[in-house]
Amino acid sequence: MTTPTPVLSIAPVVLPTPDRAVDLRLRISVPMTGDELPVVLLSHGQGYSNHLSSLNGYAPLVNFWAAQGFAVIQPTHLSSRTLNLEPGDPEAPMYYRSRAEDMVRVLDRLDEIETAVPHLRGRLDRGKIAVAGHSMGGHTASLLLGARYTDPVSGAEVDLAEPRISAGVLLAAPGRGGDALTEFVTENYAFFLGTDFSAMTTPALVVAGDKDASTHLTVNGPEWHADPYFLAPGRKTLLTLFDAEHGLGGISGYDVAETTDENPERVAAVARLTSAYLRSEFFPGDPAWRQACDELTSGPDPLGRIDLK
Repeated sequence: MTTPTPVLSIAPVVLPTPDRAVDLRLRISVPMTGDELPVVLLSHGQGYSNHLSSLNGYAPLVNFWAAQGFAVIQPTHLSSRTLNLEPGDPEAPMYYRSRAEDMVRVLDRLDEIETAVPHLRGRLDRGKIAVAGHSMGGHTASLLLGARYTDPVSGAEVDLAEPRISAGVLLAAPGRGGDALTEFVTENYAFFLGTDFSAMTTPALVVAGDKDASTHLTVNGPEWHADPYFLAPGRKTLLTLFDAEHGLGGISGYDVAETTDENPERVAAVARLTSAYLRSEFFPGDPAWRQACDELTSGPDPLGRIDLK
């Protein structure tokens, strides 16, 4: 049995942010040893739990990514139930633009973050930055990768693409807007209406469950979550997980009661494949991606399939 790689996780790292409702709080997770670590910004989803939608969620992915040599930075977005903010803000309750701006703040203030975490100082490779997100976090990640939306207040198209990000992972992310949305979403989350992937050119891995119907969000069924793959230009990869629902087996935390498709093997596969994908983007020639794909499709009952374009 392989000895696990020790991981150091520090939270909260607080960035004073006077122009934000509350200061920005982060969790930083890194391997105990190693330098020139690629950076992964991870955007949490929403959900019923009080703390998974914050810097305290997604441990099954975060711990694995850090052990594989990534520096993972997790913000607590203003939409988190842990903050319980007053509902008067025009972006509430999802804070769709603020979420993406949190990630930009992190990149702008990496020097400050390194100073706050001495064990991190000098260990980051700022030329290798990725963004990942689950569910609503997938929407956040897609905006940073180049997707656009129409502001429901001003009617203007919003472009939040971040050029410092060179790869992305979208986990059960929302698909297109318009007639793909339910009446509830149209009435309550109008920012989804104008979602447009036509300028999302940054390479990305789109992860979707073939049983993730998300009937509260879309009338298009599980295929909706594959829209970022089919509707975005450029180099994209689609991982379709068989029998997976919105939790993709339980990626948001260990033993999460709200997971409807609990499957540790599936969670482990998501961790391996997402890590391997990012390694293939940052370190061309790294064999991890090919190996992970072979493992996914081997045996009489494969966990999923891979499509490329």
